[in-house]
Amino acid sequence: MPSDHTRTAILSAAERLYAERGFADVTLRDIVAAADVNLAAVNYHFGSKDELIAELFVTRSLATNRERLNELKAAEAAGGGRAGIDAILRALVGPTLRGCLGPDRERSTAARFMIRASIESVPPIRRIKNREIDHLRKFAAAMRRSLPDRSEVDLYWGLHFALAMAHQTIRDSERLTKLSEGLCDLNDVAGIIDRIVAISVKALTGGAARVADKVSVQRAR
Repeated sequence: MPSDHTRTAILSAAERLYAERGFADVTLRDIVAAADVNLAAVNYHFGSKDELIAELFVTRSLATNRERLNELKAAEAAGGGRAGIDAILRALVGPTLRGCLGPDRERSTAARFMIRASIESVPPIRRIKNREIDHLRKFAAAMRRSLPDRSEVDLYWGLHFALAMAHQTIRDSERLTKLSEGLCDLNDVAGIIDRIVAISVKALTGGAARVADKVSVQRAR
């Protein structure tokens, strides 16, 4: 098998197995058996299980981050260089939610792999998440342009909370469906994005932001 085909076979088999069974329950021997290659091929192309997981996650993350930044760029272009805070937050959370939720995406291997990556905290993925933050700095800068009167602290917390709501929705979608007895439609991805954006905007521009300011003043005293 040519080298590039071997590499692709390993990645495809690994992504499928991790999506189905999780990171802890899949061994390199499982992967080589599914890919119909030998263990030496995995060591040659990736070096270790952690490096294989990291490459899969980086590949999927880069596609999502590229979509995020393209949407942010389009929003700022439409706003003459300054996008509305709702458009910025929509660009931030929309690609992730559309990539993982909905009847079509939930059945895809890529989506199920990324859901696993969100649920299971494994060292190679955790290291990448902590290191790869440059695209988020672009969103923080856009938020500063959109809301110049808000403090930097409020903006960073707002960005963090928006991401947290999106990730928690992906992680615990089944629990929310059971808790609400089906009232919360996890297939209505556009509606989910609307809700997360609306709550985040309100927190940054409404009462929650003013409360944060008041707490800061009280602590300063």
